[in-house]
Amino acid sequence: MSQYWSKIVHQLTPYVPGEQPKIDNLVKLNTNENPYGPSPKVIEALKLEAADSLRLYPDPNSDALKDAIAGAYHLNANQVFVGNGSDEVLAHVFQALLKHDQPLLFPDITYSFYPVYCGLYEIEYKLVPLTASFEIEVNDYLQPNGGIIFPNPNAPTGIPLALAKIEKLLQVNKQSVVVIDEAYVDFGTESAVSLINRYPNLLVTHTLSKARSLAGLRVGYALGNPALIEALIRVKDSFNSYPIDRFASAGAIAAIEDTAYFDKTSQQVIATREELVKNLRELGFEVLPSGANFIFAQHPNHDGAKLTAKLREKNIIVRHFKTPTRIAPYMRITIGTDAQSQLLVSALKKILAL
Repeated sequence: MSQYWSKIVHQLTPYVPGEQPKIDNLVKLNTNENPYGPSPKVIEALKLEAADSLRLYPDPNSDALKDAIAGAYHLNANQVFVGNGSDEVLAHVFQALLKHDQPLLFPDITYSFYPVYCGLYEIEYKLVPLTASFEIEVNDYLQPNGGIIFPNPNAPTGIPLALAKIEKLLQVNKQSVVVIDEAYVDFGTESAVSLINRYPNLLVTHTLSKARSLAGLRVGYALGNPALIEALIRVKDSFNSYPIDRFASAGAIAAIEDTAYFDKTSQQVIATREELVKNLRELGFEVLPSGANFIFAQHPNHDGAKLTAKLREKNIIVRHFKTPTRIAPYMRITIGTDAQSQLLVSALKKILAL
C-alpha cells in the first residue's frame, strides 16, 4: 500500500535503535542505559504526581523544569529549551537552525540519527572524515557551511574533544550555528555550556536518559542564546505545544535537583569503565579513549561481528555496527555494573581461548 506514501517517505532510511530484547536473564550492554536506577527522589516525585491533576494539561512552557535546568547551569530560563528526549530536541534543531543553502557538516562516523533528520527535512549535508585515530579535527570544519553538529564525546567511538578545540571552532566559525550534542558528557568530558554566554551561535543539547537514569521518561533540553531558543520554540509550538507531560516534568526536576545522587552514580560508572578498559587491554583488545558510559573496542585477531554473536550465545548483548566499514571490527560496550563487567570479561576469556 506504499502508493499512499508521500514522496519523501520513499527516500528515507530510518534510524535503527539498539535492540531491546524480550529475553530474560541477559546482560544488556548494548543501548548505553545507566546501570543504576534513578534517584529515589524521582520515584517519590512520580508518586506525588499520580493524582487528580492528571486530568489537566501540563504547563505548555514547562516553566518549572526550565527554571530547574537554568539554575543547575547558572543560566536564565530563556536560554533553555525542553523536549521529549534529546532526539526530539535535535529534530527541532535541524528544522529551526540547520537548514540553509550551505551544507550541514558532521562527522562521517557519528550518531546515525543526523543523516536521518537531514533526509526527513531535506537538508543538504557533508560528511567530515574522522582522523585515522577516530578523532574530530576542528580544522576540517573550517569551510563554508550552513551549520555544524557533532556529539562530544562522539558516538559510537566515545572519544572526547577538548573544550579548547571547541572554542577554537567557535572563534572562527561565526556565520552558522555550532551544535554540541552532549548526551554522554557527564561521564568525564568537559561541557561546552560554559561558553554559551560568549558565543551566540553555540547550542548545547543534553538528555536525562543517560547520567540521570531517565531513559524511560524521555526528557531532553537545549541550552543557548535566547535567539536560538526562540527559534526552537517557534518550531515546537507549530508542532506540539504540550511536549512535556506532568510525570516527565516532575521526575526530571527531582533528578536535576539531586546532585549528590547524580555525582555518586556518574563516578561509579566512570570507575567501572576504567577497570573494564584495563581488563580488556590485558586480553589484547584495543580500546579507544572514552569520556562516555560506553567503550569502543576491537581485538586484532577476532572479527567484531563474530565476537558479538559469541557473546550473545553467552547471554551478553553488546552493539556492533557493520558500517562504515572501518568501524566494523569494533564492538560498542555499554558500561554496566561491576558484576556485569566481570561476567563480560569472563565470557571473553572463554571465547578468546577457543
